[in-house]
Amino acid sequence: MCPRYKEPSCRRRDISPGACNKCTDLPKCHLDKYFYKADAAHEAYRATLVKSRIGINLTEEKRNEIGQTIAPLLKQGQSVYQILSAHGEIDKSIRAVYGYIESGVFKDFGVDNFSLKEQVSRKRYKCICKPRKNKPVYEGRLYKDLMGLLDEEPDIRIAEMDTVMNSLQGPYIQTIIFTGTGFMVGYIHKQKTAASMASTFDMLQSMLGDRLFSLLLGIVLTDRGAEFEAFDLFEKGPDGSTRCNLFYCDPMQSSQPHVENSHNYVRDIIPNGYPLDGITQDDLNLAFSHINSVPRKSFGGKTPYEVFTFLYGEEAAGILNIERIARDDVTLNPGLLRHAFKRNKD
Repeated sequence: MCPRYKEPSCRRRDISPGACNKCTDLPKCHLDKYFYKADAAHEAYRATLVKSRIGINLTEEKRNEIGQTIAPLLKQGQSVYQILSAHGEIDKSIRAVYGYIESGVFKDFGVDNFSLKEQVSRKRYKCICKPRKNKPVYEGRLYKDLMGLLDEEPDIRIAEMDTVMNSLQGPYIQTIIFTGTGFMVGYIHKQKTAASMASTFDMLQSMLGDRLFSLLLGIVLTDRGAEFEAFDLFEKGPDGSTRCNLFYCDPMQSSQPHVENSHNYVRDIIPNGYPLDGITQDDLNLAFSHINSVPRKSFGGKTPYEVFTFLYGEEAAGILNIERIARDDVTLNPGLLRHAFKRNKD
């Protein structure tokens, strides 16, 4: 208790490692003793480690800031990656934000697992194969022929074409994606025929001009749908001259046309079962403007619109009736075309 008291020092005890274990003078020593117990030390370390990781690495202020930012954008159908690429002030990784959402950190802002469109389960595809009566001849236009062409000229630009429909009776959406840019456009058709689909090529050639049309649509890859069988209608212009070359994917190989992967964005806005009767071409132009304004990880956070206009200019995007949408204004849910679906009911 004396303030002037000084504990006697011990040369062995007071130097590293600072413990009395195995000291030869231990039985006759009257000083305070210190022992290192490995099991107890390890248990204390584990307890400290667990305690330090309890909770989330966020202040209440930061949690509110992130929640207020992501809640309205998730409701617009945007993905976590899309939001983080536009908001650098959220200095958290994608995995961390997913973990916070799944653990209910932002539940007060109406954000939970069901806010993530990646969590929505997909309906299993029922494979139905029906042979055609008249098998078309694709010789010289097979996927392997396209790969051989790419081996000779690897810088060739390819467009991919497909069809989206919600009813066998139509209407139908013809989609075209310009690979290398992710830029996609869509055109509404009342009929699913080669003549109707090929009329889009006539329109695009007239709008773009021969040079730009050849640059964007000189090589086209598509599936073996009946609406694309008559390749002459696509390859030949109104004057009979060759304007492009059409190639076909191998049967039952959905991985070959990458445009099908991009259809996920279309389905975010126009889900299966939604009627297309009330949708106009202006509605599709709006939808694809939003789709092309979504940042992609494969482009380092750039949007397809930014990549496409860098290569071909904003005038080309304008000719295709696609506009740039501010990142926070991008909407990827049916609410974007609510007026079109309401128009169909009316």
